[in-house]
Amino acid sequence: MTGPAVPFREIVLKVHSRCDLACDHCYVYEHADQSWRTRPKVISDHVIRRTAQRLAEHAGTHALPSVTVILHGGEPLLAGPARLRTVCEEFGSALAGIADLDLRIHTNGLQLSPRYLDLFDEFGVKVGISLDGDKAANDRHRRYADGRSSHPLVLKAVELLGQDRYRHLNLGLLCTIDIENDPVAVLDALTELEPPLVDFLLPHATWDEPPPRPDGSPTAYATWLLAVFDRWQEQGRPVPVRLFSSVLSTLGGGPSLTESLGLAPTDLVVVETDGQLEQVDSLKSAYEGAAATGFDVFTHSLDEVADHPGVRARQLGLAGVGEACRRCPVVRSCGGGLYTHRYRSASGGFDNPSVYCADLEALVRGIQQRTESATVSPALGDPADLAAAQQDLTRTLLALLHADLDGRAGQEWDEAWAIAAEAESCESGAAALDEVLAHPYARTWLLDVLEGLRAGSPEAVGAALRLSAQVAAAAVRGGLDLAVPVTYRAGRIALPTLGELRLGGPGESGRVSVRATGDGFEVRSGDGTRRAIALDGRDAPGWRPVRRLAAAGAPAFLLDDLDPYRDCFTAPAAPRLAPDAADRWAAVIGRAWALLAEAAPEQAAAAAAGLTTLTPVQPPVPCGPGRQEGRPHGYGALGLPVTGGAEELALALLRGHRRTGLRALLDVTDLYASDGAWAHRSPWQEEEVPFSRLLADAYERVGLAALDPRFLRGVPEALDLLEGAAEPTVDGLRLLDLLRKEASGAVHRGSGAVHTGTSRDKHPRITFDQERL
Repeated sequence: MTGPAVPFREIVLKVHSRCDLACDHCYVYEHADQSWRTRPKVISDHVIRRTAQRLAEHAGTHALPSVTVILHGGEPLLAGPARLRTVCEEFGSALAGIADLDLRIHTNGLQLSPRYLDLFDEFGVKVGISLDGDKAANDRHRRYADGRSSHPLVLKAVELLGQDRYRHLNLGLLCTIDIENDPVAVLDALTELEPPLVDFLLPHATWDEPPPRPDGSPTAYATWLLAVFDRWQEQGRPVPVRLFSSVLSTLGGGPSLTESLGLAPTDLVVVETDGQLEQVDSLKSAYEGAAATGFDVFTHSLDEVADHPGVRARQLGLAGVGEACRRCPVVRSCGGGLYTHRYRSASGGFDNPSVYCADLEALVRGIQQRTESATVSPALGDPADLAAAQQDLTRTLLALLHADLDGRAGQEWDEAWAIAAEAESCESGAAALDEVLAHPYARTWLLDVLEGLRAGSPEAVGAALRLSAQVAAAAVRGGLDLAVPVTYRAGRIALPTLGELRLGGPGESGRVSVRATGDGFEVRSGDGTRRAIALDGRDAPGWRPVRRLAAAGAPAFLLDDLDPYRDCFTAPAAPRLAPDAADRWAAVIGRAWALLAEAAPEQAAAAAAGLTTLTPVQPPVPCGPGRQEGRPHGYGALGLPVTGGAEELALALLRGHRRTGLRALLDVTDLYASDGAWAHRSPWQEEEVPFSRLLADAYERVGLAALDPRFLRGVPEALDLLEGAAEPTVDGLRLLDLLRKEASGAVHRGSGAVHTGTSRDKHPRITFDQERL
């Protein structure tokens, strides 16, 4: 196995090896491994001390910020308050100054009392309690050896833990599933107790000892859990349910929240009462000695355990599941199920799907079907929502920059920040700030500065001070009666969306005040000199405005060949265009737009709604396999070559709009996760490609098919592959559905689309790169 072992962040410490209940579903006493019979009943002081030393050594070696110690058994409260105090003191002392200590205890609750809870309060020990539901459900398995019910005492323990003075110690309730119990009654009984968390566990089982299925259904456990899920939804999700939260997280592209599901590597080790170091406890369900490592805390480090083959096997993530699981679309959510549940002695040991495989798939798909309409991002279907989400992202980045600077930018930043707050207090000022921050290159500036700060770049703080120019531009756009101090550097000020003002030579710097006037703005220097700038779109001495494309029929795009952060495309930004060159470029773009609007009116309308800024770039613009993506920028910018005819620019407009649109979606929502973990056969390249590449190619081709349906070649196969893959999130699947509908529409419109190369038209309007087809 390659790669370093994952360090342990959790220790399950067995402080007592016996229990005061006789639960017939207990993996410790009722399943294959009976090693408890030979272990000491109570952990010794020596084992406690040595384990604490081993954990401190491990945390220090790996610079772990925190570690968790879970007191377990048997029933850990049977160890008594004195022994538990020793555990808390020894671990607290050993880890002091090395890592934060998170102490927890998992108990059946029968012995819980104020003397224990006062001790736990002293050391911050969080308490989780096992409870399987109402009395009927709990008594099905959790009884005393003589058959008496444990339910009343467990309820008393839960109520005690729920008191105000102990509520901060409450971890929640752990419920083992029995499908013969009423799922609604079980959930109602648990939520009535108002725990901070409920965790449902599938009963431990293997292919050798499969779980009971009274009706023979292969998805009986999924049916039971989905009934619980429906009730949970109906109740308004009154408490978090870890199992459901984990599935919802992974469906949205997030991590698994439980060891039972997902592909996260294990980071847990068990210490038995005799100091033996073992793998996860549930393995005792598989066979005698399945959890053993042969190591102990006296002679072995935790690093040695982490390198044990059995532990490493559960740290492989996707590589640790079988081929059938790797090909399954829900593997990111189920993770192949709990490692123990894959065991089959007759075929590969643990190299099998889970004995709950059908249940897990049905559960994930059932939750997805029940929630996708409520969880799909609005940005997928509405350009206005996408623009709003992009604006939220930019403002979030600006707030993050403010926090990261933490006063390092001095008075100039604080002044600009305060004036921005003042401007935002009125409607016109807030709208003007939104316009300036929505300029695509504001995003490039923010990301560059944030990256520079985190890399320790000395220039980053100075670059952050562009905020004052942003605020000045907003004050001018909003006609606000505010004097905004701005520092010019290298002899100029760049006012985003407005233009560039020269105030001195290349090596000069200084400070001026910018204030809006009726037809433009006024700049006042420190010596009282004033300079008026008219915003009439014309060059003036020292002033170069950001121009607008004046092409009949085309949207009023900004022609931004000035912004210092515009050089973020796959080809270098062109220098400022001379007026006649800008007019010629605008005329070509106007003709290109007319071609696009005639051949693909829906795509042209979508591009008009999304694109705001065109920047001339130097040819050629790389595309196709191996292209570089350039630097990030905000939604709405497109770099187009300064050379080329209307046909070439029409294609570039549409292709650029599709790429920009997909990138904008990826900025604000997770369309896929675990990109690169699988490779997919591409209909357009000989090599296999990651999900992201296949999606980008399909997304682009579906859009270009509005001009020529030949771009649809291979798209249906690609969409089939993408929809059957494990990577797409709920939002990703929704996007693929939209793409399929869009592709279908392109087929129906095919008779009216523009064809080239083989077209019989005497004068084809669009010329395509045939290699791209």
